[in-house]
Amino acid sequence: MNVLYTNSQMGSKLLHSVCELTEDGSTLLKTAMERLGLSARAYDRILKVSRTIADLDASQDIKTEHLAEAIQYRSLDSDGWAR
Repeated sequence: MNVLYTNSQMGSKLLHSVCELTEDGSTLLKTAMERLGLSARAYDRILKVSRTIADLDASQDIKTEHLAEAIQYRSLDSDGWAR
């Protein structure tokens, strides 16, 4: 059995079972993906960051505000902030 220490270590299969989104959350993420032109890899990264934000907020569920914050970080990254 593999032990995970961080959300970034989650594989895609585990990620999608642990990071379930509400209908509003799914709509928000799909809209962001289209508008920002993000890849499937970026989708997974946004989910992982959203899960981490929810964990820090002591929330069992990923709320829309957690997802929005993660998308905001991703859009900053794609605008060249990471350089």
